[in-house]
This record gives sequence, C-alpha cells and structure tokens, in this order.
Amino acid sequence: MNNHFFSDYFAKLQDMNQLWWKELDSGKAAMNTPVTKALNDINLEDATEFLEKAAAQPGALAKVQMDWWDNQVKIWQNVVIGNTTAESAFIKPAKDDKRFSDPAWENEAFYNYIKQSYLLFSNTMRETIESIDGLDDKAKERLGFFSRQAINAMSPTNFVTTNPELAKLTVETNGENLIKGMELLQEDIQSSADVLKIRMTNSGAFELGVNIANTEGEVVFKNELFELIQYKPLTEAVNKTPLLIVPPFINKYYILDLREHNSMVRWLVEQGHTVFMMSWRNPDASLKDIDFEHYVLDGVVKAVDAVEDITEQKQINTVGYCIGGTLLATTLAYYAAKRMRNRIKSATFFTTLLDFSQPGEIGAYINDPIITAIEAQNIENGYMDGRSLSVTFSLLRENSLYWNYYVNNYLKGNSPIDFDLLYWNGDSTNVAAKCHNTLLRQFYLENKLVANKGYKVGGVYIDLSKIKVPTYFISTQEDHIALWQGTYRGANQLGGKSTFVLGESGHIAGIVNHPQKNKYGFWVNDSKEESAEAWLAGAKRQDGSWWTHWNVWLTGFSPAEQVPPRVMGSEAYAPLYVAPGDYVKQVLPIS
Repeated sequence: MNNHFFSDYFAKLQDMNQLWWKELDSGKAAMNTPVTKALNDINLEDATEFLEKAAAQPGALAKVQMDWWDNQVKIWQNVVIGNTTAESAFIKPAKDDKRFSDPAWENEAFYNYIKQSYLLFSNTMRETIESIDGLDDKAKERLGFFSRQAINAMSPTNFVTTNPELAKLTVETNGENLIKGMELLQEDIQSSADVLKIRMTNSGAFELGVNIANTEGEVVFKNELFELIQYKPLTEAVNKTPLLIVPPFINKYYILDLREHNSMVRWLVEQGHTVFMMSWRNPDASLKDIDFEHYVLDGVVKAVDAVEDITEQKQINTVGYCIGGTLLATTLAYYAAKRMRNRIKSATFFTTLLDFSQPGEIGAYINDPIITAIEAQNIENGYMDGRSLSVTFSLLRENSLYWNYYVNNYLKGNSPIDFDLLYWNGDSTNVAAKCHNTLLRQFYLENKLVANKGYKVGGVYIDLSKIKVPTYFISTQEDHIALWQGTYRGANQLGGKSTFVLGESGHIAGIVNHPQKNKYGFWVNDSKEESAEAWLAGAKRQDGSWWTHWNVWLTGFSPAEQVPPRVMGSEAYAPLYVAPGDYVKQVLPIS
C-alpha cells in the first residue's frame, strides 16, 4: 500500500477520534449511561456468583479445561498434517453460521487454525457455564447470553488481519475499502443515539408513498396518537366485514405495506377485504405521560369506532402485530370487562406475547436493576429512543443483524443494498416514556397482564379469559423477539376458540411471506395442547404461505354476501389527506 493510503487512513482515524471524544463529552457514549452501569453491575454479580460456585466444583472445571486442551492439540495436529478440508475439520461452524464461507478458511492452514481455535473457545465457554451446578437459572441465562455477545464480537471475521477475505480485499484495493468504511462509520456515529446503529440499507433508496408504503388510501381520522388509513378497494365487490390492523407502536406500520410484491395490505385488498390500518405517531418528550392504557382507550377503541361508522357494520375483524397484538387483546378484555356489546367478530395475532413469562433472549435484560435504570433514563428523556431500541433487537441476533453489516460496511467499504424490509427496520420510532416503563416492569418483569387483577385499563381489571371471540395466532419458529413457545402460552390464556399456526423463519420474514414467493411453509394442529412442544409434536407441515390459510379462516367470519366497494370515509370521518399520511414520515431524532 502506498503513502497516499496511510495518510488518508490516519486522517480519517484522527477525525473519528475527535468525533468520539465529542460524543463522550456530550454524554452520549454508551459507557456513560445508567443502563450500561446497571448492565455492568448485573454482569459483575453474575460473574461473582459463577466464580463462587465454580470454586466449589473444581472437578467440573478441570474436565472442561482438559477437554479444551485435548481438542486444541487435535486441531493443531490436523492442520499440521494438512487436513484442511471442510470434511476433515475437527471443529465445524454451525450450518447457519455464514461467517466462514470464504474458501481460505478451509484451504489455508493459518486461517483454518484460527477458525477452529475460535470455534473451540466459543464452545468451551458455553460448556463451562453449563457445567456449573447450583447457579441461578436467570443468572446462567444472562451469563450465556452476554458471553456469546462478547465472543461473537471477538470473532476473527470482524478484523482485517484475521479475515482472509478482508486482508485480500485491502491489498487489492490499496486500502480504499477501509477509507470508504471509515466514512460510512463516521456518518453512522453521527446519526446514532447511545449505541452505534449500523445502517442496513441505502436510506435514499425508498420514498414513502412512492415506491414503499404506496398502496392507495386516505387518512380518515387523526388524533394525538394515531392516524387511521382506509385503503381503496381493488375488486368489483368487497367482503361485508371490514378488517382493522393494529401495528406495533414501537415500529412504523408499513412493514405490512412494503413494495407491491411484498405488501400484505395490497394482497388483502386484492382478496376483497376493506382494510383499515392504524399509523402511530412517533412520540417526542411532549408525550412522556402517554401510557399503554392511552393506546387502548385513545387508540384502538377510537379506531374501532371509526371503522364501524365508515362501514356501517356492528362487528369487524381485527389484527394485531407483535405489541400491537398485546394492545388488541387488552382492548378486547376491556370491552368484556365493561360488558359492552360484542364489537369484534374475530381477532388475529401476529407474533404476539400475552404471557410474558417466556419472552426469549430479550429476557437477559429483564431484571429489576436494569429496568430501574431504563425507567430513569426514559423519565429524563421523555421517551425511549427508537435508535437504541433498534440496536438492542439487532443484537439479539448479533452475527446476522449486526456484525455482518459491520464487516460489509466498515471493513469491506460496501454501500448497503436496497432492500425494502431493511429500510423499514432502520426507520426507527421512539416509545413514550411512561408506556415503555409499563411494558418493561408490569408486563415483562411482573407479567401482570395474565395475573388475577394484575392490570387495569379505564378503571377495570383486564382478564384475558373473558375474551370469547375466535382467535388466530401466527408465530414463527425462529422468532428472537417473541419466542413462539411464549406466544403459545398466551394463546391458551384466552377463553374463545383459538387456532394456532407456526410459520417458518423469524419475527419479520416469517410474517411478510407473500404467496407469490411461497418462501416459507407452516405447521398446523387443530388440537389444543397444554404445552407448545406437545402441540408441535402433533402438527403437520404445509407448503406455501400461511396467508392463504389465514384468509380461508378469516373469510369464514364474514357473510357470504359481498357488498359494493366502499367509498372513502363517511360524514363523521371525512378523508383528511392521502396515505401514507404524516405520522409515518416523522424521522428520528425528534425532540
């Protein structure tokens, strides 16, 4: 590499150094936050407990250490004698681990040895934690989770000198990949909150209402929390019963209205449904006192009123996605507690937790000290910053949703691809301080939503068993945000007839699975089993998208009679402006 590269590279390093110190001085660096301090304290407590238990079980540790040494010697012997093929490798990466796909990891002894030694170290750390008896289950889960985070951060694939693909690229481009990567990193630091948010796609590739979120419709209602979109019909007749979708308020609604070939909204309209979608406001500090209860009473309840008036129907079909499903179920229980007339004909829940006792890996953050620190930070800011929340969820799948982009962007110097789903993923929203605190403490930590007289809305206790309407639960096998075994527990909390379906893939890709693609299949089982494992054991796999299965179920609750396409809005709910509206276009940061 020539002197030009080094001068440019070190100039960039100096710029980055100045920027980082500016971040430190402004208090934005992650190491200075109360949440980070709480995490460090918890990790120290867990590590102390682990060391105390391990000291009393020297035999268990000795066995793990001897196994590690024996395996390390075998790796060395294998590499020295030239057994560097994938078949002869002593330690192999998991089938879904794409970090070591470059042929040099197999063909070159130096890199082969590094790879196998790293994988052995990773396995040994996990086995060491598992080998110690008497350790608190929650502490063991946290140790396993945060140890995995640290080990994956140290992967040889994340460094130029120990990644053969990066080393070769740096030589071939005369280091231009690192210069370009440094520029991308600098831009990302400036647009991040207290944790580095790595861009996943080109932010200029999509424009809301033009090539994404562009299904035609009108905003027919608006208050301080949400806009209600009514979509224009695309068929000569429509189903009599309309459909209201409640998306999560921690994301923007258009995950269900991506590009045309990937839009559930457009597909539903094409099937003859009159579709309404709630579009939540991106809260700033002025909405700090908005609670989960407000999202029920001033959100879903208001939307149901509007849909009934516009369609002149006394009952409607409903859908809730993720925390939007939690919100929908709470609304149904509120109606039941108030002994109101049955306004909901059916309810569908996409990857929805109602029983929070088994939340998945997010549980590593669910304990009193960390939640207390987050609560204090939320109260100070007036909201939970959506950028930090987005990074937290990405780090639950750190190799595929974080370090993969770190290597591609900053070390390879590649600009991210244009991908509608990833564009949505990077379009973060805040969560109102009081609401986020309620979710963390009363739902995730204390599981009050399923407790007897645990949670109140509008002065009445929520009892999910009082929900008697037919329900459809779709969860996904690889979901890292709402563990499907946990969503199954929630489905069993309801009082009506419930259909549970398990899709392939994860929290987003498993839901946004257009029938034209038929990329993933799903499992069905009409029997209601006590446990998720028993349900899956008796389930049958079907090819194709679960959308078609759901549509058959959904249309079963609509009269066979169809009606002419509905006009937009009504006298009481006159159209305000065209979709996608204003709220979805609010961009972080907002203050």
